[in-house]
Amino acid sequence: MKRRYRSICAGLIGLAFFSCESLVSDMNQDLNNPTDASAEYIFTGTQIAHIASQEGMASRLTIVWTGYGFGSFQQFGTWGQYQITAANFDDDWNLFYTGTNKNAIRTLEKANQLGNRVMAGITKIIQAHNIGTVTELWGDAPFTETANTATFTNPRFETQAELIPKLIAQLNEGIADLESGIGAVGTKDIFFGGDVTKWKQVANTLKARLYIDLKQYNEAYTVATSGVSAYANSMYATHGTTASVNENQNYSFLTNVRAGSITAEGAYNAELLNPAKTATYRGNSKTNETARFKFYYLENGVNAPGVIEPNTLTTTANRGFFARDASFPLVTYQENMLTLAEMALRSGKGFDVALGHLNAYRSFLNGGGYLHATYKVAGTYKYDPYVAADFAAGGIENKDGITASNALLREILEERYVTFYGQHLGWDDERRTRTEGLGVKLKPNNGSQLPGRFIYSQNELNSNPNSPRSAPSLFDPITIYK
Repeated sequence: MKRRYRSICAGLIGLAFFSCESLVSDMNQDLNNPTDASAEYIFTGTQIAHIASQEGMASRLTIVWTGYGFGSFQQFGTWGQYQITAANFDDDWNLFYTGTNKNAIRTLEKANQLGNRVMAGITKIIQAHNIGTVTELWGDAPFTETANTATFTNPRFETQAELIPKLIAQLNEGIADLESGIGAVGTKDIFFGGDVTKWKQVANTLKARLYIDLKQYNEAYTVATSGVSAYANSMYATHGTTASVNENQNYSFLTNVRAGSITAEGAYNAELLNPAKTATYRGNSKTNETARFKFYYLENGVNAPGVIEPNTLTTTANRGFFARDASFPLVTYQENMLTLAEMALRSGKGFDVALGHLNAYRSFLNGGGYLHATYKVAGTYKYDPYVAADFAAGGIENKDGITASNALLREILEERYVTFYGQHLGWDDERRTRTEGLGVKLKPNNGSQLPGRFIYSQNELNSNPNSPRSAPSLFDPITIYK
């Protein structure tokens, strides 16, 4: 798969791929500037563009805004202090719309012309994932009218109340297309090689994510029962070790583009996982977080010596979470299991059901979980099953005497936070639970307010008269997280 994986740039110019037949189809064409491509190549380009979107600001900026790390200097030194403008979001807005969404629309057109429902189904899932991320980061966003730019040159921004149900419906359409069995994608699918079962599970986990956004907890639990059922079925962006071609984007950023600009000294997540920080360490007699801490962080940074920083080690002995060829999590078994645990409580399934899901996840972690093999060192990780007494007043997970159900929910939310390191999901959860009594409670890096959203692209605000005329600020919460 790594050999098939092409540069991120290829994803952003997916339409520049062309078939051998096109070389002689029109001798009057400028062959150095192709305007079309076969469905399979645009399909792959859409997937690569999707990786670029998910690993860009959606990952790095939320690292420094969610307590996973700190912006130390250069751009992230100021952005981490919330000194950021609309123009700083131009490139990433473009990635989501011109990169992933536009190529997805073109792929759907091609797939439908060919009658390839499997290709169409996968593309619908990717497009829904892409726009779902947009609305979770920015709020109201264009979607329906982007499919017809000839008629709608300035697509309307749809409210989250109307947009998210459309995305859920599209995921259902994608599943139906996959179940039809009509068509195939084979190796052009860089995620699963056309495995329909895995794509259906990913779609259901994404549906659960969107139902959580709508606070429809029973629906979220129900669809999660058909979500990603095994670690091997998780959707990861695979990477290699060729510079400027297939490296993990965070590795490239942290070691080359802006080396040392993000550290983790005193970061909330690092303090939770570091056994040396006895006042904040989340470990207990049943939990040893040493290996996960070392997998995530370097105690003596390579790019910022003497301080903790994200782990980019890429050696035979150690391959960190942000190693050069580390796969990046997009939709995972981890997410689905913890969604089942949280939604079991929120939807009234009961304490025992929720605890069962949490313990199933802890069993996965106890077997090494998603740690790289180089960090699966005996005696450095332990996740024994919890029992009800651990959450009763005075138990190891309830020292402050709150209700057992709240103590369990608090533990699930903290586990989600720790697990979602490096992904925008951690920020989604923090904003979603910010006004609740439980959940991760962060202190602002600067001032007295935490960011509530990404700012709309300046280019979009300038060029699209349908964009919000009174653009919300960085600190205005998006509707679903109010």
